[in-house]
This record gives sequence, structure tokens and C-alpha cells, in this order.
Amino acid sequence: MENSAAKPAADTNGAAVIEARGLSKYYGPFIATKEVTFAVPKGQIAAFLGPNGAGKSTTMKMLTGFLAPSEGESRIAGYLMQDQTERIIASQKIGYLPENGPLYNEMTPASFLKYMGAARNMSGSGLSNRLDYVCDQCSLSTVWNKAIGKLSRGYRQRVGMAHALLHDPDVLILDEPTSGLDPNQVHEVRTLIRNLGKSKTLLLSTHILTEVEAVCDRVILINAGRLVFDGTVAEMAGSEHDLEARFRELTGNQKV
Repeated sequence: MENSAAKPAADTNGAAVIEARGLSKYYGPFIATKEVTFAVPKGQIAAFLGPNGAGKSTTMKMLTGFLAPSEGESRIAGYLMQDQTERIIASQKIGYLPENGPLYNEMTPASFLKYMGAARNMSGSGLSNRLDYVCDQCSLSTVWNKAIGKLSRGYRQRVGMAHALLHDPDVLILDEPTSGLDPNQVHEVRTLIRNLGKSKTLLLSTHILTEVEAVCDRVILINAGRLVFDGTVAEMAGSEHDLEARFRELTGNQKV
């Protein structure tokens, strides 16, 4: 049988780079997500919205292969994330910032990121250059050699972002990337996301609707585990140009 990993169907300009195809996740009788389907093309910044408990983090974990779906499949750059061989190949193309991602508290940002780079077979000047890049882009220089366990939530979040960016992935899937950041840090991360969007494909979960308007091209909205809207930010805002009102309308007046 021909190995489909050798010919990724979606790794071409304009084609889908992030794909969810009928993703469902059940925990006994509880439905976390039900038949979630969408595709994000190359070069787009898509916001993934929904009320608390809507299934956003569950969907992101299934997209990245960290959680097996009960039904459906996900693909990154054409690679099937439910296939172990293809998932390993695709992992080189993905930068994933999970919600409350695990960090080693006894390590410093410098030692942690160097360790994670080595785990990806990065070394020498290539690794050194990327460490310099993420340190600068994520504004980590003042805490570069401090223990992660002693850092604020905002700095820990930035270490997680640096980890996601370290190997220069083509695709970034970010779960609440500005969570815990102060207003200045939020501005820096939004600027970084906009710049990354010039050459990469991004899917980001957020509770901040002004962030969606500031950096995103598109909105994918789920409610109670089901897709309820997929369109541009302008289409989501509607004729009243009110993103929050439309969110409440589409989710039964639930809070973001």
C-alpha cells in the first residue's frame, strides 16, 4: 500500500493546512464535541471561539493528535494525525501551545528550551539562532536564567509560546495565547501573531473578542460541542458590527 504520508494532500498554496473532519468526542453519555468540521487554508489566522466548556480545548487536542477522537479525523498539512507515522512527520510542522501547558519548574527558560530543542534533534548554530529568536520575540531576556517555577503566570505563558515557536513550524495552534498577560504583554503577543500570520497558518482559541478583531481573518465558533458559525470576522459581526452581540446570539447568551 502506498504511504499517504509521502504525498500530503493539503501542503500546497491555498489548500487546507488545518483540517477537522467530523471530529466527535464522547465520554460515556457526555458529548464533548459532535461532528466538528472545518478547514483553515495556508496563511490564515483563524479564531476558535466558544463559551467555557464548549469543546475548544478538546477539539485542539484532537487536531494535534494529543487526544484520539471517538469519530472523525484531523489532518495537519495533509498528514493524518490519527496515524502514528504521519503524526510524527506532522509534529515537525506544528507548534502547539496547550491550555496550562506543562513546564519543568526547576529548569530555566534557557535550559528548558535548549532541552526541548535537543529533543527535536536541533543543535549547533541552528538551535542557538532559534533560542535567540524566541527569547527576543517572546520578551524573555529578563527571566532567561530564572527558575520557571518562580515566574509569574504571564512569563510562564511566554515560555510556552517560545516552545511552540522554537522549531519554526508552519502551523501554530494556540490555546489562549494571551492568558495571564498584562496589557503591554498582550499587545506584544498580538503583534507577534500578526507578524507570524504573514508566513504561517494559525488557529487560536481566545475569550477576548477585541483580540479576534485585532488579529484574526476568520471566526470558527462552537457551542455545546457543535459548530455554529464559520466565516469572516466581518460576517460574524453582522450588520450591527457588534461581535459580542452576535456571539451571544449564536451561543444562547452564554458568556465568552
